[in-house]
Amino acid sequence: MGSHPHDLPMPVTAAGREGLDALLRAPRRSVVALDFDGTLAEIVPDPDQARAHPGAVPALSVLAPEVASVAVITGRPAGVAVRYGGFAGVPGLEHLVVLGHYGAERWDAVSGIVHAPAEHPGVAAVRAELPGFLDSIGAWQGTWIEEKGRALAVHTRRAEDPEAAFAVLREPLAELAARHGLMVEPGRAVLELRPPGMDKGVALTEFLAETGAEAVVYAGDDLGDLAAYSAVEKRRADGVPGLLVCSGSAEVPELASRADLVLPGPAAVVAFLTTLAQTLHP
Repeated sequence: MGSHPHDLPMPVTAAGREGLDALLRAPRRSVVALDFDGTLAEIVPDPDQARAHPGAVPALSVLAPEVASVAVITGRPAGVAVRYGGFAGVPGLEHLVVLGHYGAERWDAVSGIVHAPAEHPGVAAVRAELPGFLDSIGAWQGTWIEEKGRALAVHTRRAEDPEAAFAVLREPLAELAARHGLMVEPGRAVLELRPPGMDKGVALTEFLAETGAEAVVYAGDDLGDLAAYSAVEKRRADGVPGLLVCSGSAEVPELASRADLVLPGPAAVVAFLTTLAQTLHP
């Protein structure tokens, strides 16, 4: 096994060290995939105020030309992630792709165009029904709805007891979603109602197949990233090296327990990406 530059944090697992070694040996055949909220951007009370860490774009603009591709995989609309990330029109980001709505939408830096399918009819139905539904079950206090275009999210972070509010809402929202052919994706104090069939694991698997990647790094922070973790683990079982990074949070121990490398939040993730970029492009 190769040696890592001293400034790069060391994965705690052999599989993670192998994944990082593979990227360092052959970066042009490797993909770096990243969640947005909680990984490149801090979690904030109002998601509309989330922005990428100031060091994220400078790091990625150096890193992207050195690897096969950088993919940002997010539940947000692709265009929103591009805007909040500041990714458009940045020299060096020609190899950047944003897979929004768990891969249902796609923006690439070369064309600057978002490609997206038609909206699922269940989303429109739930959009109309959700305010009255929350009112009928007495769930308005401290909860609020985020419009995500092809999905809707109900946040409980502002509630007096966010975890209790989350627990109360989970089953009723799952029933509402099922009535309209949707599914519920749980997150950190948020329940997202969205169409089935796409998740971060599907999006990542399809993108890796498209690029022919021979190694992958995936960084995430939330329950929605578990599917991408599973996708990387499956590829590792098939002989394709991969590194799993957790943007550490006590809120999601399920992710941290499966990660090869736990970093304490977006600032540390960006520092890792900066060091990786400097290592590949000294």
